[in-house]
Amino acid sequence: MAGFRGLRWFPLGLSTTLRPPDRQSRFPRTTCRMPRKSPGRPGRWRGYRVPRFRCAGNGRCCAGKSGCPWACRWNRRCRSRTQDDREAHHCGAPTLRRSVSAALLQNIVTSSAIEGERLNVGSVRSSLARRLGIANNGKQPPRSEGLAELVLDATRRHDQPLDLQRLYTWHRWLFPAEDSFVSARILAGQLRSDEPMQVVSGRLDRPVVHFEAPPRAVLAQQLDDFLDWFAASQNDPGLDPFVRAGIAHFWFVTLHPFDDGNGRLTRALTDLTLTQGDQQAIRLFSMSASILDDRAGYYHVLETSQKRTTDITEWLEWFLRTLLNSIEHALVRIERVLAKTRFWQLHNGDGLSAEQVKVLNRLLDGGERGFEEGLSAAQYQAVAKVSKATATRHLSDLLGRNCLTRLPGGGRSTRYQINRPLP
Repeated sequence: MAGFRGLRWFPLGLSTTLRPPDRQSRFPRTTCRMPRKSPGRPGRWRGYRVPRFRCAGNGRCCAGKSGCPWACRWNRRCRSRTQDDREAHHCGAPTLRRSVSAALLQNIVTSSAIEGERLNVGSVRSSLARRLGIANNGKQPPRSEGLAELVLDATRRHDQPLDLQRLYTWHRWLFPAEDSFVSARILAGQLRSDEPMQVVSGRLDRPVVHFEAPPRAVLAQQLDDFLDWFAASQNDPGLDPFVRAGIAHFWFVTLHPFDDGNGRLTRALTDLTLTQGDQQAIRLFSMSASILDDRAGYYHVLETSQKRTTDITEWLEWFLRTLLNSIEHALVRIERVLAKTRFWQLHNGDGLSAEQVKVLNRLLDGGERGFEEGLSAAQYQAVAKVSKATATRHLSDLLGRNCLTRLPGGGRSTRYQINRPLP
């Protein structure tokens, strides 16, 4: 057991002195507290097995202990888990701002996913939360901050005119100068260069050209024509706001005015157009999410319509069907939010534990992670991170409080579902 030389073992909850066996000069003697909360994980340091420690999930395990070899490894994980736990343990009525934030986050993430880009969801969520007044987690990377600014400018400042300078600002938010990797290859905040702008696929030696944007020489004038139409059509009583949004989407993406980011700016422009149509800055549906669900159809109908002259009927039909689909999905989410609100209005004073609240919120949120076929005791144990006996006790308590109902069946196959109050 020479590998444990330098480790002093004490019962959990007491101080344990951590000293790597052969690197004592680099890591001085450090005291690391081990609270009695949720179980942590075993780890390794330089090939030596280290004792299982327990993390309170409050960001304080090893925090500020620069001499502890686990500090940098676990402290960040604890802090991120703390934020998730606060959201999971939220047992009051879901606020409107949280619902708006979720819809905006989905819009940002799926709009980038359409272009094949994966974002840091946690970073974008924090940027949105800070701007909506939900939480103050400090500034995030410039990329996330810019995306949050873009979507909020498009939906909250719908009364401001759309001009070339505003489009330039949007583009700079999409490709911030602080991001050196992006700014080195993108002309942020200015129109594209003189090279032909083509959408191609296939082999490099035999590319298939799906679309070619207007030449750079006529781009400025055509963009001015679009902006003039956009301003004049806002108050046109003979033009349906949804049809106007479809026309604006198709026109702008066909112009392709920038080197990169045209699709994401087009979808932000679509959000602005829809917001102008109903004069409502609150967006609870995500058009980009529905486009992502049918991305192949999106590109196909764009290519087909762009090869025609002025007939975009097929595009408008696809656009309106997709918009209707996104609104229907939003109505399902709104019904879940209302059901969650009614549930916690009834049970908010029951004195439930944090683990019980966490599992109930998972059930109330529904979806793929909501145990649509019912929750078993083993699943409760895994989600709540409690022992089997504690899981059984918690489930019995929730049954007694009418928070859950038992589905038909018995024994190990017993499952439970949320007891939703009637409207």
